[in-house]
Formats: sequence, C-alpha cells, structure tokens
Amino acid sequence: MKKAKKIILLGVGSLLFVVLSALAYVKLALPNVGEAPDLKIGATEERLARGKYLAHHVMSCIGCHSERDWTKFAAPLKEGTWGKGGEEFPKELGFPGTFYAPNITPAGIGHWTDGEIFRAITSGVTKYGKALFPVMPHPLYGQLAEEDIKAVIAYIRTLPAIENKVPPSQPDYAMSFILNTIPKKAEFHPIPDKSDQVSYGKYLITAAACVDCHTQKAKGQNIAGMEYAGGMEFPLPGGITVYSANITPDKATGIGNWTKEAFVSRFKLYADSASQNQAVGKGEFNTIMPWTMFAGMEREDLEAIYVYLQSIPAVNHKVTKFTKN
Repeated sequence: MKKAKKIILLGVGSLLFVVLSALAYVKLALPNVGEAPDLKIGATEERLARGKYLAHHVMSCIGCHSERDWTKFAAPLKEGTWGKGGEEFPKELGFPGTFYAPNITPAGIGHWTDGEIFRAITSGVTKYGKALFPVMPHPLYGQLAEEDIKAVIAYIRTLPAIENKVPPSQPDYAMSFILNTIPKKAEFHPIPDKSDQVSYGKYLITAAACVDCHTQKAKGQNIAGMEYAGGMEFPLPGGITVYSANITPDKATGIGNWTKEAFVSRFKLYADSASQNQAVGKGEFNTIMPWTMFAGMEREDLEAIYVYLQSIPAVNHKVTKFTKN
C-alpha cells in the first residue's frame, strides 16, 4: 500500500513539475518573435499620403486610438484627439480582461524606434518585449506588405503629441499566460495587382480587419464557418446593444442581393459633413462601425472588397440589428 501511495505521489509530483515548467516557459520565454528590426523609415510625400490613407480609412488605426463622439451616429472622431489612445475594450464586450488602446502620438511612443513600432504592429510585441492582445489585429497586419506598415509608421510619427496617460491593459489570469502564445513572426505579402479584384479585395479586407467584428466568437476565437456572418454583439453608450451585420453573399440574410454600386454607395453616404454629425438620442440605433472613416476609402478599393465578399461562402445567419438594454 505504501509503495502504491509513493508511486501515485511521484506521478502527481511529476505531472505538477511538467505543468509548472510549461507555465514558466510560456510566462518567461514567450513571446519569441525575434528582435525588433533595425529600421529608419524615411518620410517621403508619397509614403506619408499612403500612411494617412491607411491609418484613417482602411486600417482605422486612428479610429481605435482616438476619442469617438457617441452622441452622434457612427461615433465620429473628436477633433484634437487623434492618436491619444484610451479607448476601453472591456469584459462586457466579450474580451478576456480589460484592454486599452495606447497613446500612439509622439507623447506616447515617441521614444520607440521605428523597428519597435514595426514589430508591435506586425507581430504583437511591445518595445519592452510584452505581448499585445490582438484588439489591434497584429496577426492580420503581419500579412500585409512591409511598405504599407512603414507608411503607417511614417504617418503616425507626424501626429501632434498629446499628453494622455492610458491605464495598462489587464488580461484575465488565464489570458495572461495564453497571451504570450499569440504573437508570431510576420508573413508579409505583396499588394496584389488591382486588376485581380478578388485578391486585391482580400488584401484590403485583411488590412481593415473586417473579419474581427463581423464574426461571432467563442472564448475570444472566431467560430469556424461563421466568418463574416455577423452577430458579434457590442453594448454601446446610449442603452443599446448592436450586432454586426452578415456580410457574406447569402441572399436571405447577407448581402447577396446587393449590387456593387449599392455597396459602394452605402459607404460613401457618410462622406459629407452632414452625415458625420447626426445626433443620436438615448435608446436610438447607433453603430460601432466607423462609417465616417471608411467613407474615405477609394471607390476602386471598396469595389474590390465587394468583389471579394461575393466570392466567399454564403452563410445563412439572420442577425438582429440592435436591442435596447
């Protein structure tokens, strides 16, 4: 009997040692994506223009890292807040912890090298070697062209410095370990030729990270087979919860009956100043979709995204537009 107990204790002890060793490895040895590259990005006129376009109208970096006015439809950005950070991504939205968009003006990351910013955007590791939760979709940004990332960095270097101390993100206990396993080395892809609308549209929709908001999740992961089928819920100020739309080509519940012109016009509707200043009362419909930012996307880019979306599998999934809390 004593021998059996000894064997059991040895087995439990060995298992505990393996588990603790694994946790120690994850906590201390990861993330491991390599050193930040030695970069010095020149700010050419062309690069700055491309970076501004991407940061404002495609990747929407400025949208997440600025302050939005939730008293107006689609919560346009408040002037003078570009890049200051501070937007909260709480547990109520399904996140495994509470996360904050950092200050990306020179007051926030002015002491980071270009290579450190590049690594953070494309591999999810900070200047200090800490893993970033993919609220900023670094797994997707790591699939873009290196030059596009450089253009964004060159542009955000030009933002006016705004002093704004942002609270540190607080992942849940389990996520504090899992988080270190998420960053990975980037696998860059060139920008496809615009004549190949499906490939070019896929590139743009990856840059815009549309899949993140338009896919339901379980334990923080996209539900397989439900990509772009909508239904992710977003509790918003004003006492409502909105649900992302089904943008697959399903004719009954998605955008299968939309024409290319209707798709493009839906975005361009919010390009004028009147549409960007529609007041929204308590309990009235609003949306997390940054229409006022995406409205600035070039027409041919929106057309390519439409063509790509029409090429993906249709998913029959009826989504409620919004509910009052």
